[in-house]
Amino acid sequence: MNDPLVLILGACLLDALFGDPVYRLHPIRLIGHWSLLCERLLFARGLNGRWGGVVHWLLIVGAAVGGWFAVRLVLMALHPALAFIWDLFIAYSLLCTRELLEQGWRLCRELDDLPAARRRLSLLVGRDTEPLQRDGLVRATLESLSENLTDGVLTPLWALCLFGLPGLIIVKAISTLDSMVGYNNSRYAQFGWAGARSDDLIHWLPARLSVPLLALAATLRGEHPWLAVRAAWRYHALLPSPNSGWSEAACAGALRVRLIGPVWRHGQLVTATYMGDPEWPADLSAADLERGLWLILVACGLALGLGLLLHALLMR
Repeated sequence: MNDPLVLILGACLLDALFGDPVYRLHPIRLIGHWSLLCERLLFARGLNGRWGGVVHWLLIVGAAVGGWFAVRLVLMALHPALAFIWDLFIAYSLLCTRELLEQGWRLCRELDDLPAARRRLSLLVGRDTEPLQRDGLVRATLESLSENLTDGVLTPLWALCLFGLPGLIIVKAISTLDSMVGYNNSRYAQFGWAGARSDDLIHWLPARLSVPLLALAATLRGEHPWLAVRAAWRYHALLPSPNSGWSEAACAGALRVRLIGPVWRHGQLVTATYMGDPEWPADLSAADLERGLWLILVACGLALGLGLLLHALLMR
């Protein structure tokens, strides 16, 4: 049980079998509550600028790692097996590969019921879903799945494989922090700087590695590996994020479809640009979503294999 490989495989197996556990004291929920409390305290003391954001970052990430380690010390004193069970449960709680794919499969099954599919999609994206027809729902789902491949699967999984459970906890704490304060608005433009920039940093390499990973998955699936590489290079900059465009554009190329298209937020059309070559289809169907889900599933399997290989090389 002291072998880190057992922890990695055990957490991945639990995630594959049961999906993301839902319980009141889930680590991500606790990090979110702690973030809000610290934010209020810092703002009340006038620490609402960049340095306040750095203090906020240290409080959140430090508490996440420190909380896990404190409980582990107590359990280790009682029995090493209890400490391992604690580590396994936390690792399992922070991996969410099955949940990501399940949301896609559920939406795929609901495409004939547009109101239900729109409600389902609203759980995945921040755009308005009411104007979307079937093709728009499929495009938006593929965008969400391919974007979350990096920050929801690759970075956490490889952090666990390379840096153990502390690495996974830090990555998930930073991602949660970015989702709460990493906005370029009047409140968070300065205060959320540390959260946003650290999130960009931890996903920088996994985002770019997602391209050959998706290309290899496309090869195994009989899709379009060369188009995945070309589309990633050509279209990744269409998204404002320095990272999310890589996997999204690679997915578009691998499937040879156009993504994005008309996007509404708060009733306003914010873009009508498509990602992909003009001759690629944009009127997508459930079959295209199924192709995308299988592509991402294969990519997740390859990511685990690569993570285990890197872990083995690191442990030599």
